[in-house]
Amino acid sequence: MSQATRRPRSWMIDTRPLRVPTFRRTWIGNGASYFGFQFTAVAVPVQMFAITGSPTWVGLLGVAGLVPLLIFGLWGGAVADVVDRRKLLLCSSVITWAGTLALLIQALLGVRSGHLLLALTAVQSAGFAVSSPARQAIVPRIVPERLVPAANTLNYTTITAGGVLGPLTAGVIMGVWSTGTGVTVAYAVDVLMFTVTFWATWRLPDIPPAAHEDHGEKPSAGLRGILAGLRFLATQPVLLLSFVIDLIAMVFAMPRALFPAVAVQFGGGSVVGWLYSAIAIGAMIGGLTSGWIGRIGRQGLALVVAVVGWGVAIGLSGLADHLWVMVLMLALAGAADLVSAVYRQTIMQTFAPDRLRGRLQGVFTVVVAGGPRLGDLRAGATADLTSVGASWVGGGFVAAGLAVVLACTSPALIRYQSEPERVDAG
Repeated sequence: MSQATRRPRSWMIDTRPLRVPTFRRTWIGNGASYFGFQFTAVAVPVQMFAITGSPTWVGLLGVAGLVPLLIFGLWGGAVADVVDRRKLLLCSSVITWAGTLALLIQALLGVRSGHLLLALTAVQSAGFAVSSPARQAIVPRIVPERLVPAANTLNYTTITAGGVLGPLTAGVIMGVWSTGTGVTVAYAVDVLMFTVTFWATWRLPDIPPAAHEDHGEKPSAGLRGILAGLRFLATQPVLLLSFVIDLIAMVFAMPRALFPAVAVQFGGGSVVGWLYSAIAIGAMIGGLTSGWIGRIGRQGLALVVAVVGWGVAIGLSGLADHLWVMVLMLALAGAADLVSAVYRQTIMQTFAPDRLRGRLQGVFTVVVAGGPRLGDLRAGATADLTSVGASWVGGGFVAAGLAVVLACTSPALIRYQSEPERVDAG
């Protein structure tokens, strides 16, 4: 094994992919972008709740983000298999940035429109849906395949670090200033941080589509190309089940639409920042102690266990009477989510051929980003029909139970085995 890929057995995070300059710049850009986006992720629901006073309206933000994901996620994945992925990232990033800038402008003008917030959320989601398949599909093109799990862990850990610092800082902003001023500052931070992403994307090398000639497939960014990816997915139960189990976890056990209402119960102010960052705190700690992830061969079974752990921890957090207990259980859920996210992404990236990777990444984007938005709608609507507690607790335990049922009735996923990384004894 070469010095570039050798590492000792360790529980600490594997940093070898950072030795690749292209990956290192991309990693920095992604981290800065997600840190900035967390300010918007907190500000939009807080502003919506301040305008409407309804968890259902907060949940509708999930729908506004889901529809563009369904349309542009699949299409963006097909385009990523046809055009240069660097150019696609640049164009789609402009769309996302424009949506964030519009949020800042409406806050500065004092516009109080729930419908406008829904529309701008949709614009941001469209840009994200187009860029995400290409951004993830390039990872196996810029690092050796053996380092893909480590690269994914680094990406997710950095993202969750932004998910910790961003909401906490946004919570401080909300506590110091009034709601109107707080959301304005939050949107401004997001606009500024996105410039780092532009820099990192601009420095990428050209990443043209993989050759298709040997496979008898003519490149297509239209419906035919999308259907080719879906046909491949339909014949691969391991991939299909990994997508389904993630949908179960996010639709039934994502409580974030309830955070504004729960924050009010605990006194408001910076509490909302702790709630939005708690899951990310756990994920970050899980990432920093993730040296073992690349050594697991039974990745399918590990994915199922992580999803069950996520559901149980979410359910228990909803039963907490004290904020610190709730934050602790949400953090445990976040650690489980980090593990499941790394294995889902790694299975997809290493299982799919590069000529189809963009399209399958598009489906992955729809599932991973669309699931939480459906979860927002479910959580908000259920809370209005029953109570916040029933929506939160019930959703967590239902997700854990359904994951177990799925694993037992469709065992292809738990039987899936990749070759674990062999560590050089020298």
